[in-house]
Amino acid sequence: MKRCQPSLKTRLVARQLILQFLTVAAAAIGFIIFFVNSSLDGMYVEEAVVKVAANSIVRDAAGAPIVEVTPELAKLREESLDLWFAARLSDDSVVAFGQVPAEYAPLVPHLDKLSSADMRGQFDPFTLSALVRRESGPAGDMKIIAHGRVQPFTALITIASNLVATAVFLALALVSVVVTPMIITRALAGVIKTAEEAERIDAGRRGLRLSEDKVPREIGPLVRAVNEAFDRLDEGDDRQNRFIASAAHELRTPIAILRMKIDTASDKGLRSLLPDISRLATLSEQLLDLHRLDNGAPSDRIDLVALARSVAADLTPVLIAAGKTIEVFVQQPGMIMGNTGSIERALTNLIQNAVEHGGDEVIVRVNGPSVEVEDNGPGIPGEEHERVLEPFHRLRPRSSGAGLGLNLVKQVVDHHSGRITIAESPSGGAIVRLAFTAVS
Repeated sequence: MKRCQPSLKTRLVARQLILQFLTVAAAAIGFIIFFVNSSLDGMYVEEAVVKVAANSIVRDAAGAPIVEVTPELAKLREESLDLWFAARLSDDSVVAFGQVPAEYAPLVPHLDKLSSADMRGQFDPFTLSALVRRESGPAGDMKIIAHGRVQPFTALITIASNLVATAVFLALALVSVVVTPMIITRALAGVIKTAEEAERIDAGRRGLRLSEDKVPREIGPLVRAVNEAFDRLDEGDDRQNRFIASAAHELRTPIAILRMKIDTASDKGLRSLLPDISRLATLSEQLLDLHRLDNGAPSDRIDLVALARSVAADLTPVLIAAGKTIEVFVQQPGMIMGNTGSIERALTNLIQNAVEHGGDEVIVRVNGPSVEVEDNGPGIPGEEHERVLEPFHRLRPRSSGAGLGLNLVKQVVDHHSGRITIAESPSGGAIVRLAFTAVS
């Protein structure tokens, strides 16, 4: 099973995310290393102690603030035996819990003059590490100075760095996932346009080239290389067409002279060569038909009924002389746009092919924009329906044909954006149907 290549968008977004992650991670690590090696040391107090302290301060019946040991406060005291805090309420009353250090005791009445503060003790057990915060609780608004669980300052930096790095990375990732595909789509708009131009290039529309000015500069060399390859292919095709046309033209005259001489000869041995001469003449005409097809544009308004009757009338004398019949049935009139000479030659080839390889009855049927030729011969096996349309393929190896008739018909149909199908007739013969696009 062929491995599916990831899209350019997927690869660019994934690699950009990896680069962003590594960049943010490196910045966070550098941030941590900087602060670890700086003068910012000591132990800091966790913020949770302030909220626990505020929720434990209530008022008694007289309205004085007191400390009530809540479950949260009891748990915090178990974890930090040197827990202490003091608070100055909005009514200037003061309340304390635990052993407030002597260094901070004079500060408690003036806590309202502080906005906030972070103080880290220098010596173990770091009881001078404290926070000053504004908080609200059951007793109202207050300013609290508190000491509880402490951690190294580097741990705070690590947590903060990780949080900031995660937030920055998520923001960048969101931008990458949403914005990068939009940027890539706009950047590759020229490439998509060039791909659409490439889809319109085929054997019947030569001369088209990819637009180099619509693609990014990095893809320009590829587009130029493709256009140069098209130039070489067109040049080779032109040489081949010129050779075929020249060879066919050069063959017509000697073949005509040879046929005339053999036709007037009295020697039966020479006259037996007439079928071979006819085969050469047919082959040269088919080569010329291929050349005309490449240079002819489907621009005529064609009445399929009139064309079918005209071709049948031209071939009737030959068929009658061979003891065969041809009939034209019109189920529905049809008008198409095309090259009259090419379609006329294609229908002639179908009838000649039916006469040569079919039975003694040929029916040409017109049904709207389609025309079909039916014979009562041995037919074409189902497995050969596609192969008989290939150049130089002959259903019977000893057949006198060159194997170009049905291939020429297919090329005419393809040139007119039509479709050719082969089916079995009720009599056991073959039905070859040409379907075109109708015009009003």
